[in-house]
Parts: sequence; C-alpha cells; structure tokens
Amino acid sequence: MPEKRTIERAKQDRREGKAPTTQAGEFVREEIEHVREGKHGARSAKQAIAIGLSKARRAGVKLPPPRKGATSSATRKRAARDLQAGRKRRRTSTRRSKATTRALKRESRGSVSRSALSRQAKSAARRRKAA
Repeated sequence: MPEKRTIERAKQDRREGKAPTTQAGEFVREEIEHVREGKHGARSAKQAIAIGLSKARRAGVKLPPPRKGATSSATRKRAARDLQAGRKRRRTSTRRSKATTRALKRESRGSVSRSALSRQAKSAARRRKAA
C-alpha cells in the first residue's frame, strides 16, 4: 500500500497536468526509499522500478503497459492487470501480501545504491534513440 504522502504528490502532479510517467515517478521514488531503509530488498534497480510502476498503476495512475517488443508478453500482461486493478477497488488478500513481502525481504539492498541506479539510468538512456 503506497503512503498517503506519495498518493498526494501524484495527485498534485495530475492536477498540474503532468504526464502519467511523472506521476508514477513518485511511486518509484517511494519504492527506492523503502529498499534503502531496509523495509525489503530488490534483485536489481529494474525490479525496484517495476514494483513502483506497478503500485502506481494500482493506485489509479493512467500509465499504459509497455509497448510490444519493449518487454516480455508476461510483463505486459501483468502491467495491464495492474492497470485494471487501479480501476476497481479490491483489497489484496493478506496471504498474498505477506508472501510478497517475505519474498522481497530475502532480496538484497544494494540494488538501489547510487551506482546501481546510475548504471540503470545509463543503460536505459543507451537503449533510447538520440533526442
């Protein structure tokens, strides 16, 4: 469950007419902070970002799933499911929630270090074409 502060920031961005990716950035930032605080871990910076985007979609940010070819079909399907979950309110079962948290707690914390995030940003920039 995202923090109230994060949801407020995202709503503020929406009111200001900012892009859905900007609104989702608040959730990604929150997720990175959680890993840094040691609430749980992530295998890579990419996973931390994915969790943040998933939370954003579930919180109602109209962030479309990645385009075909950008990622695997399973990722696209999951993103579409998250988007659907954001449209209708339904609590996650306690059992599933605990299982997810337990799995994440076993992951490493170094995946969101400054150097790891820098590496991720550079590789993502390399994949994009020149502006």
